[in-house]
Amino acid sequence: MFKVITLVACLAVAIVAIEEYDSHPKYKFEYGVKDEHTHDHKTQWEHRDGDVVKGQYTLDEADGTHRVVDYSSDHKIGFQAHVQRSGHAHHPHGESYANIDQHH
Repeated sequence: MFKVITLVACLAVAIVAIEEYDSHPKYKFEYGVKDEHTHDHKTQWEHRDGDVVKGQYTLDEADGTHRVVDYSSDHKIGFQAHVQRSGHAHHPHGESYANIDQHH
């Protein structure tokens, strides 16, 4: 009896998956974070129309630089990304990691 119930459940899942298949997916989304307490600043957006995906994400790096990545993907060219960094990297003054006592 358990095998029959399992088989019926698997068939039901397969039928739902076939019915929900979208041969031309289309969506848009975007979000952003700007947390002044943690200095976590980032954004992302993406659009998809069938096999063509375009998007961008940005973030503030820990070294003080800002990264912008524009990307696209399609069935002819594949995935491509263009990365830009702006600003000058800086590191906080203080103790070097080499000088920190590493007791485990």
